[in-house]
Parts: sequence; structure tokens; C-alpha cells
Amino acid sequence: MSLQSAFTELARDGGRGALVTVVSVEDDDRAGANADGRAGVDAARPRPGAKLLVRADSDVAGTLGGRALDAAALAHAEDLMWAERSELREGPGGARLFVDVTAPPPRLVIFGAVDFARALCGLARTTGWRPYVVDPRSRFATRERFPEAVEVVAAWPEEAFARLGGIDRATFVAVLTHDPKLDDDALVLALASDAAYVGAMGSRRAQEARRERLLEAGVPAEQLARISAPIGLDLGGLTGEETALSIMAEVVAVRNGHEGGRLSHASGRIHEVGA
Repeated sequence: MSLQSAFTELARDGGRGALVTVVSVEDDDRAGANADGRAGVDAARPRPGAKLLVRADSDVAGTLGGRALDAAALAHAEDLMWAERSELREGPGGARLFVDVTAPPPRLVIFGAVDFARALCGLARTTGWRPYVVDPRSRFATRERFPEAVEVVAAWPEEAFARLGGIDRATFVAVLTHDPKLDDDALVLALASDAAYVGAMGSRRAQEARRERLLEAGVPAEQLARISAPIGLDLGGLTGEETALSIMAEVVAVRNGHEGGRLSHASGRIHEVGA
């Protein structure tokens, strides 16, 4: 199977990876040389069209023509596949590389089988996200209550996150319970992970009490700073649906590297321009 075909299959199966292609080489002599300018193992001249396929587990297939160029391509691929965007990047010796990324829809893990979670699941699905609901209380964590969730896991956080394949750099976690016995365990695990976002519901007074508990439990202060709390954007919403919109708006903004303010108050481009 060609690398292009393997990449197409990976995308079709909802996998994560990047296909790096040499677009052009501005300086053939430098592109084929070692870092100190000597010819050697890296002296193979990269060809426009050469490809390197990188999967989420760092499995690599193909070559761009030399170790230095392959190493640069791998670094670009691992950066962009988790940022979930394709870009034109520079490689050693003036080589220009196009990094084509494929990724599954973003994942939102909702801890707490509460009414807000039901509304959030529906909105996440509508906006193309994959919502999962986790709660150890099996009488609440049911498929009947959350038909739009990809999966409903009735288990404590450690077991639930393990069943979901862990928490990676593309996972967003929203903790919606108000019970320290439930949400503290979820937050400890989420904060120690590579999660892209950790949000928690509760009043400012509740957040301060939670902070004290987690510090006493040994969570470093720098990890606590990762919690977005109270969760969501300041929309002034009151209903479950409006609260879900507030939360969903914040996770979308974080995923896209934006603050979530009003467009009428912003400057610059409204949309990013791709490579």
C-alpha cells in the first residue's frame, strides 16, 4: 500500500496522523548535507513528492531522503497532528514541507450524569464533537438518559478514563458535579494528564473550597491553574441549554486558540487562513 493510500485509509477510519510531503527544495546542496555541511548518510537529495507518514503513536513509514529531514518532518507532524491543522513548514536546507493532518472529531469527556450534561451532549453532537459521559452512579449514567453520547461509562474516574483509552492532548474534560467525592478524583486525574482543557462547574466559593482540598491532596498549584472555573463563557445564561452553550462555546474557543470575546470588539481576521 502506498503512503498516500495508507493516509487515506487512516483518515477514513477516523485515526490521527500526518503525511509530510516535500513540496520543493530551494538549495539541493544544503538539503542533502549534514548539519556541519559534510556529505554523508544525509546526503541523499530529497525529491519533491517524497513522503513520510507519521501516526499518533509516533510510528513512521517512508523517508524524505535523509535523517535530518526526517527528524524535522517528525517534529512538525507530531506538533500539527495534535493541533489538528495542516500547514506548510520549513525543513533543513531550504526544503519546504507540506504537513497534511487527519484527526478524529474532537472528544469531550463529561464527568457527571446531570441534566446539564444531557444538554451538553446534544450540543456537542450538533457541533461535530464526540461527547462521552462518565459517572460512577449507575442509576444516572444510562444510555436512556444520554442517547447522544458516544459512550456512557458508569465507573469511577480512573477506571472510566482507562476504558476510554486515557486522556490525550486532544481530549477536553468538563466536570459538572458538585460533589467533592465525585469531582475531586476526576480533576486529580485530568490535571495530571495531557488534557487540552479541564473545566469545572461551581460557584467561586465552591471553587476556592475545591482548591484547598486539591492542594491538601497533593495537587501542585501550577496544575490547579489549569482548571477553567467556573466553567464556560460569560453569556448570562440560566437554563440547562444556555449553560451547555456557554460551556461548548468555551471549549471551541480554547481548541481554536481564541478567548471567546465578541467579534465586534476584536481586531484582525475573523477566520484563520490555511496554508
